[in-house]
Amino acid sequence: MLLAFFPAAVKLVPMIHSRLPSAALLLAAVCGLPLTTLSKDSQDPFAKWEEAIAAFETKDKQSPPPKNAVLFLGSSSIRMWDLPSSFPGEKTINRGFGGSEIVDSTHFAARLVFPHNPRQILFYAGDNDLAKGKSAAEVAADFEVFVKTVRETMPEVPIAYIAIKPSIARWKLWTTIQKANAAIRKQCDKDTTLTFVDIAPPMLGDDGLPKKELFLVDGLHMNPKGYAIWNEAVRAILVPE
Repeated sequence: MLLAFFPAAVKLVPMIHSRLPSAALLLAAVCGLPLTTLSKDSQDPFAKWEEAIAAFETKDKQSPPPKNAVLFLGSSSIRMWDLPSSFPGEKTINRGFGGSEIVDSTHFAARLVFPHNPRQILFYAGDNDLAKGKSAAEVAADFEVFVKTVRETMPEVPIAYIAIKPSIARWKLWTTIQKANAAIRKQCDKDTTLTFVDIAPPMLGDDGLPKKELFLVDGLHMNPKGYAIWNEAVRAILVPE
């Protein structure tokens, strides 16, 4: 009888799990199924960032960041940005964590954004989102949720969204990237507290392709020449202290 039930139980796990993770775990335990048969979604999708976020918090306790600063938030393009050299004399805080998506910054806003009460937020994310299969519409919707989340606590803080960059490694996504950028630009155009920073045009050559001299060997991350373009674009929209 148990053998007859086993195949049906296996089929039920994903269905139950999609509605109630704990029920799926219980069913797996009762049937003797290995937990690896469960969807990865049964795990906290944000748990992988806990170490990085905790490291930021520890660093803040040891050396408190400046008040009334510009907060740079997002994925590896933020993490690898040499802010002190790029914006000398400016109070900046770097909260980039490589590989992150828009939803990750939204989830951790209470720990990455609110404690610093920044005078402005510079946000770069969406690159990894598209690479992992999200649509342009989904990325734009995720940014809208990010803005709403921040606005609940900081209704007036200016947010500047840095356009998803064209890159050699992800050139096949360029059409989708352009759609996502256009949708987010439209959001920014409707809100005076939002700014769209279009770094894409100067990163493209006369042939319409990404300039190779702007990138590291991986074709995705930028070298100082690439960041020089971003520095110039961002300086033009920085909110003065």
